[in-house]
Amino acid sequence: MSTSNDPQPLVVCFGEILWDFLPDGLFPGGAPFNVGYHLSRHGCSVHLVSAVGADALGEELRRRLVAWGIDTSGVRRQPHKPTGYVRTQLSAEGVPAYDIARNVAWDGIEPAGRSLTAARKAGALVFGSLAQRTSANQQALETLLAELPENSLRVFDVNLRPPHIDRPLLRRLARRATLLKLNAAEAAYLAGTDDPQPDREERDARILAERSGCTSIVVTSGARGAGWLRDSTWYWEPSRRVKVADTVGAGDAFLATLVAGLLLTPEASPAKLLATACRRGEWVARHRGATPAYG
Repeated sequence: MSTSNDPQPLVVCFGEILWDFLPDGLFPGGAPFNVGYHLSRHGCSVHLVSAVGADALGEELRRRLVAWGIDTSGVRRQPHKPTGYVRTQLSAEGVPAYDIARNVAWDGIEPAGRSLTAARKAGALVFGSLAQRTSANQQALETLLAELPENSLRVFDVNLRPPHIDRPLLRRLARRATLLKLNAAEAAYLAGTDDPQPDREERDARILAERSGCTSIVVTSGARGAGWLRDSTWYWEPSRRVKVADTVGAGDAFLATLVAGLLLTPEASPAKLLATACRRGEWVARHRGATPAYG
């Protein structure tokens, strides 16, 4: 794992990049895209492994990544499939519901030589669950995991998006992770309790730790806060009240901040890292879209 002596640790982000069609406009998105953006703002070097179509929407995603200083050599152009998109509807509270386009470019991600080279140098690999809806991407992820240094972080970001849910697959992926991040409903589903009630986050995290062997499990719980089970110790950080514009990408910003903290300031206490991640997630929730400009 990278240490505080490494000025710019490398993180590989694997999975979907797409456009969020929100009621007030189009925003770039996809969990790996969002996490990569926030990692780059925190001083990490990011290599994104994904795919876009040979179309205007794909080129615009690549253009934005380049402008942010994110390595796009792992973002392949798929000439026969369109760039991915999601139609997102927001509730009165700003909570999103998703209609995810199928058979799009990121359904067939192919890690090339530069991505394998990046994986061999990476302090962390961040991967989500949505991109695992195709067998091709499952194999691509295995290829990258095989190249990682033994002590690198393997960060599994669970994003349950019906109908793309496969509990046995999720549990297998959790066993590959050294850091598992879920929201309270996802933790309850994966733990098999299916009961994400207040004050149950620690219970579900401990069940997941026992079943998966992963000793670092983060459970976010919206307006309640977030908890972190790390080496059998449970840490909890309450949320602070903010005026929510939408919650799109807030969890991605939270995760990126936590991973950056682990890589850049590994000596920091888990409680401090968790609190810093919560504040970043709350900041994103105050803005429209998942990638607001940093001040």
